[in-house]
Amino acid sequence: MFYAHSIEDVDRAHWQPLAGHLNAVGRLAAQRASRFGAAPWGEAVGLLHDLGKYTVPFQRRLEGSPERVDHSTAGAHVAIEKYPQLGHLLAYLIAGHHAGLANGRDSGERTPLKNRLEADLPPLDPLWQQEITLPDTLSLPADFTSLRDRKFFQAAFLARMLFSCLVDADFIDTETFYAQHDSGLPRERGGGPALKALRASLDEHLETLQASKPDNFVNRLRGEILSHVCSQAALTPGRFSLTVPTGGGKTLASLAFALDHAIAHGMDRVIYVIPFTSIVEQNAAVFRHALGEYGEAAVLEHHSAFDTDNQRDQRSIDKLRRDSENWDAPIIVTTAVQFFESLFAAKTSRCRKLHNIANSVVILDEAQTMPLPLLRPSVTALDELALNYRTSVVLCTATQPALAETDVPESSFKGGLRNLRELAPEPEKLYRQLERVQVRHVGPMTDEELRDQLLATDQVLCIVNNRRHARALYESIAQQPGAYHLTTSMCAVHRRQILAEIRQVLEQGRPCRVVSTSLIEAGVDVDFPRVLRAEAGLDSIAQAAGRCNREGKRAVGDSEVLIFSTVNEEWEPPPELKQFAQATVEVLRHHGDDPLSLAAIEAYFRLLYWQQGPQRLDRHGLLKLIEDGRLDGLPFETLEQKFRMIENNQRAVIIPFDDKARAALRDLEHAEGVGGIARKLQPYTVQVPRQGFAALERVGAISAVKPDKFGEQFMVLINEDLYDKRLGLNWSDPTFRASESNVW
Repeated sequence: MFYAHSIEDVDRAHWQPLAGHLNAVGRLAAQRASRFGAAPWGEAVGLLHDLGKYTVPFQRRLEGSPERVDHSTAGAHVAIEKYPQLGHLLAYLIAGHHAGLANGRDSGERTPLKNRLEADLPPLDPLWQQEITLPDTLSLPADFTSLRDRKFFQAAFLARMLFSCLVDADFIDTETFYAQHDSGLPRERGGGPALKALRASLDEHLETLQASKPDNFVNRLRGEILSHVCSQAALTPGRFSLTVPTGGGKTLASLAFALDHAIAHGMDRVIYVIPFTSIVEQNAAVFRHALGEYGEAAVLEHHSAFDTDNQRDQRSIDKLRRDSENWDAPIIVTTAVQFFESLFAAKTSRCRKLHNIANSVVILDEAQTMPLPLLRPSVTALDELALNYRTSVVLCTATQPALAETDVPESSFKGGLRNLRELAPEPEKLYRQLERVQVRHVGPMTDEELRDQLLATDQVLCIVNNRRHARALYESIAQQPGAYHLTTSMCAVHRRQILAEIRQVLEQGRPCRVVSTSLIEAGVDVDFPRVLRAEAGLDSIAQAAGRCNREGKRAVGDSEVLIFSTVNEEWEPPPELKQFAQATVEVLRHHGDDPLSLAAIEAYFRLLYWQQGPQRLDRHGLLKLIEDGRLDGLPFETLEQKFRMIENNQRAVIIPFDDKARAALRDLEHAEGVGGIARKLQPYTVQVPRQGFAALERVGAISAVKPDKFGEQFMVLINEDLYDKRLGLNWSDPTFRASESNVW
């Protein structure tokens, strides 16, 4: 008898037989891979993944021997021998099912597959051939569409999807075995309300919402948009755009379409991908409310700042954490960083959810925010999901990026989304109907002129491109009534408090003069009669315009968005933002009379992509790296390292802002596990550039909590005089040109 897992101090009669584990994992992996027509592949990797446990050395290890045994590579060898054409693809998954996917040839932190296959291994007991029955042959799924120009990208993508099926199945079967030993009951996972029940609950909410709103033109138009979008749910799954101006109700309209579309085509779930953590929390709350009694059970919020400890009981907390591992819920609300980095990941924990993206509706909110240096790989991954994984992708935004690949070369995004279909009714007409503001470029403005503009209007918002400029402008009006300042130098809890006060002051009609960085454009619900915006990307200007006359209560002529350029070179946008501003200036030369029209937005994105060129839209050359690697040199680990939507050039400093933060820090002093406490502290952090972080360390302004145990994981502001209730954290590095982008 060969065993897969042992239990310390328990008779081996209660250990898990190896054949039982392999057959169970093969069955579970096949079920997961059936979502994209690859059940035999899932079965094969499940059966082969632990084949190396059919060896005497590994069985000795289960009995307590300290010797190290490679139990993964043997199955990789058998895969190559059994399936000469495609077995090499399976070998990556089998060899990496614990450590993660390795490169095929190139060295990295993980041993390359080539080296693994060349190593000496203990012989397999022939019993495995009696206990395991492999599929006779493997072939691509019947409806798989191969593309010559991305042949090996498709191979790597398929491998990662199958890897997800394998590691999730392996984990679930192993967890079930140990849970039965510990408690006799499997741990609760997945489930949730049926999509039809969610749709019925959403209908009730929409009817109540409509009845509570005044019968005016805007609300009638929102109803027409909702009705039109949902009427297209029966369309064949694929690639869609939803182009609706700010205030057109696209959040709930997109959810209603996604549920209808998923129900119509037997899809499993809806995945809402959002660029900003603050909007993830906001939209998740909207969805929970809209889904009524099913909201809490249906919506899984998955991002770094989500605090599971706010749930009602430990059982709910445990289930949420388990469901986050593999996205086993009807509705997922997550960040773009989590979504896209997972699609290029190699670690088992990051890949484990991927198979649940297949056969789903994926809504990309604010789709224009995908970062330019990774745009081509990101769009290629989206297109592949729609092409071969039964996924519908919806680009949902008021400023639709020009990502469609068409037959017209001058208006085609090479390698973009094919057969892109628009869900909104006549987007150009919608733009005209929901037009609320006048936008014009007013040329260069000095700080003195900006100050005068701020003081000339009782309620005005000024958005600039870097923190130091925001601070200087604010300080010039700080003594005037209603002066406010917003920046990521403040922790999130602090910003939320200020925003709540701003909304109250605006509603009361009192003076309210706000100077902010671009963070206020990230879905923040405020309504000013006038907005000043430093030159930026046209999509950012459109977002800024969404903070002006947001509710449509004023005449268009009384609602101005003024674009200005800065005179002081010190306040110029950083290089990564300057390119966006330059493209905007060029587009305004041709569309200055209507800079937010759909034609202007399309011209802006085409110009931006053309200026970048194909290489700069794939900064690390990832697509070429994959194709050049071919099957035996797929660069899985390199892709994971290079595909980073946020460059790690900042460090977090915890601000003891209020009693809740201080209590969490006290708990941290005595904690064994820190997951829940870390999430509680997340809204109290400020991201500081490494130069500023080093400066704070040098003067002893920050200190690590329990460095002997946590290292520098939790750095706390000790000198609280450096945190101002109006300005946020001040770090003493005068050489740093502080800037912030609203891209992520």
